[in-house]
Amino acid sequence: MKRRDSLKAIGLTALSTGLLLDSCKSDTDNKQAATTKKAASEEDNAGREAFEVERNKKLHAETFFTKHEMATITVLGDIIIPKDEKSGSASDAGVPDFIEFIVKDIPTHQVPMRGGLRWLDVQCSNRYGKPFVECSQQQQLEMVTAIAYPMKAKPEMAPGVTFFNRMRDLTATGFFTSKIGIADIGYAGNAPNRWMGVPEDVLKQYGMENVKV
Repeated sequence: MKRRDSLKAIGLTALSTGLLLDSCKSDTDNKQAATTKKAASEEDNAGREAFEVERNKKLHAETFFTKHEMATITVLGDIIIPKDEKSGSASDAGVPDFIEFIVKDIPTHQVPMRGGLRWLDVQCSNRYGKPFVECSQQQQLEMVTAIAYPMKAKPEMAPGVTFFNRMRDLTATGFFTSKIGIADIGYAGNAPNRWMGVPEDVLKQYGMENVKV
């Protein structure tokens, strides 16, 4: 919990500092910043059709989850993929924002996710007298453990199991398609190669070692 509190404090400090610096920028600085932002946006939209770009803009402008729901998603994501010595956590990789976008892009996720988050809060209220995000780290882990293992979960936990399976899938998808996640698994992508010709042993095998190409 201390680590999450520290990350939250750092994020809020960065946001307030950014707003302060923006207010102190000259017109030239603001124009340069706008140019940089436009270039980054154009790079992100490379290869997309115009209607896709417009649709994404519309989805990004909309909000589905409440602040409380987003806070719950953030805590759950970091329990599923915590920060370690190798890479950052799910929230470090932007997974909550990814999930927010996905439920707008694929609306069939909306009712199961919102219902699951509500179910989780009701369970925690019954057990601990407060919603999930206000529970202690130990209480949160106890609740997650009760729904994270389908074969061990009690029958009455079935709705939570279904929700957590979806949450885990979305978290893993968001994390391992992010820069942090790709670096975590060591995926280097396609790399250029240099053709050195047919290997000598293969040429000898087919009696073609003296054939000139």
